Amino acid sequence: MVPVLLILIPLLTGLTAFFIKNERSVRSWVLFSSLITLVISLLGFTILKEEKYLQHQSDWMMAFNSSFSVKLDGMGQLLCLLTALAYPLIFWATWRVSYKKANNFFALMLLAQAGLMGVFLAMDALLFYFFWELALIPMYFLCSLWGGEKRIQVTFKFFIYTFVGSLLMLIGILYVYAQTADHSFDINSFYKVTLSGKQQGFLFWLFFIAFAVKMPIFPFHTWQPDTYEQAPTATTMVLSGVMVKMGVFGIFRWLLPVLPIASFQWGDIVTSLAVTGMIYASLIAMRQNDLKRLVAYSSIAHLGLMCAAIFAENKSSMQGVMIQMFNHGINIIGLWIVVEIIERRYGTRKISELGGLAQKAPALAILLVIIALANIALPLTNAFAGEFLMFNGLLNSAVTKYYVWFTAFAGLSIILAAVYMLNMIRKVFYGDTNIITETATDITLNEKLALGVIVILIFWMGVYPQGLLNITNEITDSILKKADILPMLPKY
Repeated sequence: MVPVLLILIPLLTGLTAFFIKNERSVRSWVLFSSLITLVISLLGFTILKEEKYLQHQSDWMMAFNSSFSVKLDGMGQLLCLLTALAYPLIFWATWRVSYKKANNFFALMLLAQAGLMGVFLAMDALLFYFFWELALIPMYFLCSLWGGEKRIQVTFKFFIYTFVGSLLMLIGILYVYAQTADHSFDINSFYKVTLSGKQQGFLFWLFFIAFAVKMPIFPFHTWQPDTYEQAPTATTMVLSGVMVKMGVFGIFRWLLPVLPIASFQWGDIVTSLAVTGMIYASLIAMRQNDLKRLVAYSSIAHLGLMCAAIFAENKSSMQGVMIQMFNHGINIIGLWIVVEIIERRYGTRKISELGGLAQKAPALAILLVIIALANIALPLTNAFAGEFLMFNGLLNSAVTKYYVWFTAFAGLSIILAAVYMLNMIRKVFYGDTNIITETATDITLNEKLALGVIVILIFWMGVYPQGLLNITNEITDSILKKADILPMLPKY
């Protein structure tokens, strides 16, 4: 019941939003919808946490032996909660932003939410692919119709990357389906399939490229900074805070358990790409003068660490990634809200054109500093626990002999992140005011509330991360058991 409602509520309210022409009414409608979705998600953690409420299966495309099978396990719960929490925060923080044909904009936003929920809940490979596309299609329209001056060519690039990745994944899904004993798309049939090392090898890259494009991982990342820059900021928040988690989730749900041998064989290559991307993105972020591009490259670096930690294949690294998916989403949305406020109020995202905002907007400065420090994983903030577990997992990995090198190079990204984030804070918020910031005023109540909720979550998850770890404990053990080939490996 709960997983079905998490999909149906944004889907039906999104379709309804197309017919609400009054802008204020449609804003209220989508905010109401997102709050109801959040309540349903929270009920799945509390009152309705019995298994009978957390899964549903019914006939769908039985000619292909594919069912509408959805379930809220630990990882799905965490990511559905992130999605449900992100949307009201985004709608509330961007309440004053005006959109041409606002009903179409908000309707597409909710349809994307329905697709995201479906991706995190699907227990059938064909259903997973269906929702994967449902989540992406509204984003194409949101970016191309409401984006910046270069939106058409940027959206085309985004489309090509994601279309090719999705096509490769579909080929992989159909191949595995043909190899299952019962010719079924059910996730358990996929987990039980027997594939040779050679078969797993080429299937690995079909799936991984699709997931790597979505995260994105170097060198499949080039669509991301441009898209984040040109997309409307509310859409960028969804892309960066939630949608990139589709790639990480896909590796956990479909790659490691289905293709364990290939995941081990190619793990060092993937980790090398991820670590290279972390350093590369961090160095480029240091040189950025545009706030949107700085946050975009920061996100690439953080996702690179998650990817590297997944292929360390131990409990510490995997639980670190799972809770970091949630924490990164919260932190990055907070940064995007600040960027949106600055751009809307002062008409610029250029770091060189700003300065002294702390004198005029002290509340904004305080909230931004807390979120920025969480983004660089300061102790007692939410990201610290996740990054500590990921680095611990990398350093103690038993599936690679290069674990020391991977950990050392990945650790450089922490130093670089501190450099570009603190430098941004210094240039934008401190020093003297200028002609642009001289007349600045502090943020409004709704903006304070949105950022305040994020700050509360930062400290709550930083002080007590055990709640998130308890949620992901069982699913982590299950994935590790399915992906375990260590008994067959030589000892390093």
